[in-house]
Amino acid sequence: MYKEKRQIAILGSTGSIGVQALDVIREHADLFEVYALTANNNVELLIQQAKAFLPEMVVIANESKYKQLKEALLGLPIKVWAGENALSQVVESEPIDIVLTAMVGYSGLKPTISAIKAGKIIALANKETLVVAGELITQLACENKTAILPVDSEHSAIFQCLAGEAGNSIEKIILTASGGPFRTFSPEQLVHVTKQEALKHPNWRMGAKITIDSASMMNKGFEMIEAKWLFGVKTEQIQIVVHPQSIIHSMVQFEDSSIKAQMGLPDMRLPIQYALSYPNRIFSSFERLDFTKFPVLSFEEPDMKKFRNLRLAYQAVEKGGNMPCILNAANEIAVEAFLADKIGFLTMSDVIEKAMEQTSFIASPDLNDYIQTDAEARIISKNIILN
Repeated sequence: MYKEKRQIAILGSTGSIGVQALDVIREHADLFEVYALTANNNVELLIQQAKAFLPEMVVIANESKYKQLKEALLGLPIKVWAGENALSQVVESEPIDIVLTAMVGYSGLKPTISAIKAGKIIALANKETLVVAGELITQLACENKTAILPVDSEHSAIFQCLAGEAGNSIEKIILTASGGPFRTFSPEQLVHVTKQEALKHPNWRMGAKITIDSASMMNKGFEMIEAKWLFGVKTEQIQIVVHPQSIIHSMVQFEDSSIKAQMGLPDMRLPIQYALSYPNRIFSSFERLDFTKFPVLSFEEPDMKKFRNLRLAYQAVEKGGNMPCILNAANEIAVEAFLADKIGFLTMSDVIEKAMEQTSFIASPDLNDYIQTDAEARIISKNIILN
């Protein structure tokens, strides 16, 4: 299938997506090889992964963990780097074919830009990169003639639905949402939900931050913004539909009224594998969908009054400029505060809305503007929480 093994760099190998990507690579060791692994703080798991896969290099962003990592890998043919700048440098390594960006939040922006400039194929799992700087990222990908392959299950589904449809106009993208654990809760019930409840997603196994985003439906707002940039459509061409069973991962409606859907059991390894093997489909040992076990597939409108984060995401993308960057930064601080039991579930939306009102707006931002906006929005959000 391939002349030689595809060399993979995984940014965020210790997170949920990174761990599942390594499962895929382990199953297809004849097709893929790990060239680089990176982590932010989880040095213990990074050490285990490095010993198992023997990559060319590993990077720990938290420099205080460098000594522990270096000593643990002593004697192995692995280069050990540390620091945030090293994340951007490692992706430029010449042998790398694909960079899987699985870091959480804004931290994935700079390494992704470096990988694009180095001409690497991007397997994008870090949706915040396109939320924060969608226009910049898509422009850079075009200039450097490199592909961005979506890893999010919804965007992978859309990507798969568009295969073979070159030249055919998209009328509408239909993004499906599970609705999260609080789909049937009343606004009064949402006031009292705990982080333990919010971290129990009904269908998907994900990291803490994205699980909270799913519970608040901010994740779906981010995915709407990401879809706009990935597929070159207008916001009004994106419809969000709540589909509690999470069997249809998303759909595309064409101008002849035909709708194509991509379906399967909720398993992130499938979109990860598709991105790594694209344009080929390869065998997987994943569980197969049995339709008799899902006799009913239901759909409903999302409640934007109850889940205000979704409405705020639409407002941010309609305003444009650096507003989605503000949205993302404020959300990261709000989620962090909620997980630390400093604010309630619904208060997260209050923090984000106030930060969007108070942070300086820039209509046509460049990279430095995004960096400054992110820093300013975080400070403002923290002050809102304290006051």
